[in-house]
Amino acid sequence: MYCVIRCEVADYIARWRPVSVSGEAAGFARQVVSTAAPATRARANALLWAAARLAGFAVPLGLEAVPEVLLHPSVIERFAAHGPGLSPAGRRTVRTNLRFVARAVVPALAPADVPLPRERAKAPYSPAQIAGFLALADAQPTVARRMRAAALVCLGAGAGLAGADLRAARGTDVTCRSGGVIVEVHGARPRTVPVLARYHQRLLAAAAFAGTGLVIGGTNPARMNVTTPLTGALSGGTGLPRLQISRLRSTWLAQTAAMLGLATFMHAAGITCSQRLGDIIAALEPGDEPDAVALLGGQR
Repeated sequence: MYCVIRCEVADYIARWRPVSVSGEAAGFARQVVSTAAPATRARANALLWAAARLAGFAVPLGLEAVPEVLLHPSVIERFAAHGPGLSPAGRRTVRTNLRFVARAVVPALAPADVPLPRERAKAPYSPAQIAGFLALADAQPTVARRMRAAALVCLGAGAGLAGADLRAARGTDVTCRSGGVIVEVHGARPRTVPVLARYHQRLLAAAAFAGTGLVIGGTNPARMNVTTPLTGALSGGTGLPRLQISRLRSTWLAQTAAMLGLATFMHAAGITCSQRLGDIIAALEPGDEPDAVALLGGQR
């Protein structure tokens, strides 16, 4: 059965002569797609049209209709970017199909992509693990260390702060207003972040202790290792995983996403990747501060 299907596909490729493309372009398409050996007629048809349109674009520009020339990555990229009559989605599809043909026909010109690792979101901590970290913070030997350790957990898991935003937070940036507790974030992405209600009391105490100073300690927020002593002090609990700032932020992201019903919305919308969702949100205005406090679980 498999051999019959392959023979039918090969016969379809050999007979493919559409009137909408030139004979030279159609001949080039038949040549390269036959070598690529697609498994189905539908796949063969998609590859034939992509190759024929490439030839129809490139030959009038003076390029020779041979695989080594037309399937060169630079020619494919130029066609994908400037070929006439293609929608944005069509350009991406045509480029993918032509790259597939090129890898099969002229592999020396299109070596296989090296697999690159993709950074995944860190796993959030469980409520019990967060409680364990806060208990370790309470067990620190000095008041200053207790306050800074608690602030680290509260700002990370309660407001999603990490990196420079976390290191630069001062006691005066934490205020009570709009019905909740707010953290003013300065720097590259200035914003106000409502703190989850669970962390209000501890964070307010730590902010009052810090005053105008940095909440997690130090004098220079540009220091990259300022959080290292705190994370080390909170990583020794029995049965607790290592404390990581990125996982604290993931904990906040996961909890707020659950409150917003984000998983339910994305499932209903059939969305698995957030890229298009980000494009849509970019055109929307965020709610005001009281709305954010109410929506993101920051009410006192």
